[in-house]
Amino acid sequence: MTIWAELARAGNHAGDEILLRKRDHIYEIRYNGLELMSNVNFQSETVLAERSLRLHGRQVSHMLIGGLGMGFTLRAALDLLGPDARVTVCELVPEIVDWNRAHIGHLAEHPLNDPRVDVRVADVMDVLRAEPGRYDTILMDTDNGPDFTVRAANGAIYEDDGLRLVKRALKPNGIAAFWSATISDPFEDKLDMLPWQWQREDISLIGGRADAFHYIYFVARGGFRSQFGRSLSASESFAAMVG
Repeated sequence: MTIWAELARAGNHAGDEILLRKRDHIYEIRYNGLELMSNVNFQSETVLAERSLRLHGRQVSHMLIGGLGMGFTLRAALDLLGPDARVTVCELVPEIVDWNRAHIGHLAEHPLNDPRVDVRVADVMDVLRAEPGRYDTILMDTDNGPDFTVRAANGAIYEDDGLRLVKRALKPNGIAAFWSATISDPFEDKLDMLPWQWQREDISLIGGRADAFHYIYFVARGGFRSQFGRSLSASESFAAMVG
């Protein structure tokens, strides 16, 4: 078996270690020893963009993506957005942006080269806080989900204050989506307590395997304009949305 080859390594002031490695055709980004992203089974990252745009049901002029990863969500969004749309990508780790340019850009057809993309090396929470009412869609893919954050500070994204910031940054009919490696009952409870509709979609990674799923939580500030196939969980308690 071919061994893993290290392509690049980075650290930060908090002592975190981020690693980019390759084995045969497989690329992997690891954060403090845990897999954060790979180019295997990335279909849920594609669905994150595709379903959000479908659910929005209107022309999207400005999208925010929290977390660059390997660029698969960004690529899916660019393939569907119009020529005048803008996509702001927030990536906290500058080296991940560099790696997308130098090592792994080909995996998603070099999405950072698209003139519609604005990459910011910044905490997505700071961007949300500074830009109320700006985005049609907000896609959050910063961690392995609400229950498995790669850094403790990221947990705030999935708490009440973070969710309110997301809602505040959306336009009145905006859609937000949160990627997760697991079902999160605590996160669903929080969504139930907020004045918006939400749905969860379960994305099968390997047909027939009950343990091979990723999950996406979709929330709508003004209600869903269109529906998609299988939605296993929905909160209908707040039919009257806050505009």
